Amino acid sequence: MDQPTKQNVFNENLLRGKTAIVTGASRGIGAAIAQRLCEVGANVVICSRSTESVSITANELENKGYTIHAIAADISKKEDVETLVEQAIEQYSQIDILVNNAGITRDMFLIRLKDEDWDAVLQTNLTGTMYCTRAVLRPMIRQKSGRIINISSVIGLMGNPGQASYAAAKAGIIGLTKTTAKEVGTRGITVNAIAPGFITTDMTAKIPEDLQSKILELIPLQFFGSPDDVADAVCFLASDAARYITGQTLQVDGGMVM
Repeated sequence: MDQPTKQNVFNENLLRGKTAIVTGASRGIGAAIAQRLCEVGANVVICSRSTESVSITANELENKGYTIHAIAADISKKEDVETLVEQAIEQYSQIDILVNNAGITRDMFLIRLKDEDWDAVLQTNLTGTMYCTRAVLRPMIRQKSGRIINISSVIGLMGNPGQASYAAAKAGIIGLTKTTAKEVGTRGITVNAIAPGFITTDMTAKIPEDLQSKILELIPLQFFGSPDDVADAVCFLASDAARYITGQTLQVDGGMVM
């Protein structure tokens, strides 16, 4: 089944005056999140490891009339993360929202998985999320408010053959989310995770059609999600409408995992 038509239901002033950092924003889900945050009034800082790719995304958003600040940063490196946060504060004086979206895969059955591939996935997906979260906590604590939204995955809830490192990292993100939420709740900061299911992106488009059909059979709503579905969940969790929600994992998966 094709995706039903969808319209933006959020007011353009929903996050007016707020500043958001979105990691891994050069394409797919990250780019959709960045655009949606722009559409609802936020000042958005985007980052990616590639200067070229993050600049392309920034130019596309600027051509649509949005103001965007692009920074090349590898979140697996603590120094890059510290520079990213410092530059965001220099540009906008505050950080209200952090969306930890950046991630990589090195898919292989565990028996054949190389140590360096395991390390790379855990370092970027989990440790990188920790680096970014830790870096924004001090400014958020000072301002006594903040929204941290971590992009996990249903794979972190259910596992998947050939994705041991990815599943471990995404499950780790859920644990990190809960712990951080408990540590900073008294400071006015909420910390939540989103676990997307099968979302149509350039990456998932490479999956063979027969396998896509089998995946579709597992989804009660009988269609694949779009990056905008994840972006809308981010906007909700970043807004005052979610002020009493923290430490939770919101599954955006069409009912795939229950």
